[in-house]
Amino acid sequence: MVNVILKADSDKGLINRNIYGHFSEHLGRCIYEGLWVGEDSPIPNTEGIRNDVLAALQKLNIPVLRWPGGCFADEYHWKDGVGPKSERARMINTHWGGVEENNHFGTHEFMRLCELLGTEPYISGNLGSGTVQEMQEWVEYITFDGESPMANWRKQNGREEPWKLKYFGVGNENWGCGGNMRPEYYADEYRRYATYVRNYSENQIYKIACGPNDSNYEWMEVLMREAARFMDGISLHYYTIPTGVWEDKGNATGFGEAEWFTTLKKTLFMDELLVKHSEIMDKYDPEGRVGIIVDEWGTWYNVEPGTNPGFLYQQNTMRDAVLAAVNLNIFNQHNKRVHMANLAQIVNVLQSLVFTEGDKMILTPTYHVFDMYQVHMDAQRLDLSYESPGYTFGEETIPQLSLSASRNKDGVIHVTGCNLSHTDELEVVVQLEAGQAASVSGQLLHNTDFGAFNTFEQPDQVKLVAWEGLVLENNTLRFVLPPASVGVVAVQG
Repeated sequence: MVNVILKADSDKGLINRNIYGHFSEHLGRCIYEGLWVGEDSPIPNTEGIRNDVLAALQKLNIPVLRWPGGCFADEYHWKDGVGPKSERARMINTHWGGVEENNHFGTHEFMRLCELLGTEPYISGNLGSGTVQEMQEWVEYITFDGESPMANWRKQNGREEPWKLKYFGVGNENWGCGGNMRPEYYADEYRRYATYVRNYSENQIYKIACGPNDSNYEWMEVLMREAARFMDGISLHYYTIPTGVWEDKGNATGFGEAEWFTTLKKTLFMDELLVKHSEIMDKYDPEGRVGIIVDEWGTWYNVEPGTNPGFLYQQNTMRDAVLAAVNLNIFNQHNKRVHMANLAQIVNVLQSLVFTEGDKMILTPTYHVFDMYQVHMDAQRLDLSYESPGYTFGEETIPQLSLSASRNKDGVIHVTGCNLSHTDELEVVVQLEAGQAASVSGQLLHNTDFGAFNTFEQPDQVKLVAWEGLVLENNTLRFVLPPASVGVVAVQG
């Protein structure tokens, strides 16, 4: 049993809704077939965007969506993706499968998708193979409301009013696929390019610098020292790879107890990364103005047998659901520095929310976690104190319990929790201090098979259910988390 003290009147700062953001890259079947089918498709769509995926994503109230990459961003030339579709330039997607990109999904289509989703667009600009002028003109095309060649071109292409664009990334993974740059060189390039990412009229852009890959603390040090005053946020990328071996990452399904444990142990490294990178940032930004933007995170396994290895298609199990919950709890705990996070990726790629196959669509276990956890968006984080029991496998031990708590604008307290153990249930007793609790309800995500996943033939193997057995007495909440499960509890005053 775990005893938890929850201070209902505490205020640990706002949990930025953008922590629950997502990422869509021109990779595999994420954009084409996943989000976009075209206006002439027999699959029901709204202006080319497939309706079933749109409805599923609308339910999550997605706060921010990143596009067009990823590695693709630093070979993407935006002018190829505007104007009549029949006249748009075709290209080869050299990073992801060598397939042809017809550029039918471009700036107008992405911004329309964001409008339909009610989400903030986050555009990654091309610093690796693009020019300063190209980046400057893209921002002008999107946001300028006056008379200019780019604004006039936008109007000719069917959009009279400018869009609002808040988030703009100045390059992506420039330490790798975005140019293999040294941090000193990128810092100077960032300063140059960011100068021309201008604010037009009332549109104010939050500029995001390319930050480090996982534990490259030198990159963070150099960027903060040389360019912090020119940025609003800095990215961090960390993928959970069970084996730690890039060439053989482990399989998405059919894994055993050892792989379950190792995967969760590796994902907990996210907490250490945020602690150490925050310490570096504190030296150069003691006020905490610059945010950490974890704009690529999630699991990365071997691709599913028989699929294009460049499409990064992998299944999604209860392991991914628990892992997602753990990371979201970690981001919540670091809410002072973490301004945004973007799960990779939204459809058909890596740790997806939904899968599509022709005109069919299914929800993944990870989708259900984001459905439960959206209660934390823009809520006040509450002070939690507890000591998790250890979850031991072999000679290694990690915490068994991960929790988050927040209070929304209506005064409702939400507690999200996950049990990392694949074998043992866990009783949790939460003492509510300085608050009056009148009723409690909850949802639970669980399957007796920790490797369970949804298929097009069996789409509800893993689904949310009402959480039975919640007990509330004298401001004390009791619940039992089954092995390998994720739950959310709502406490009404």
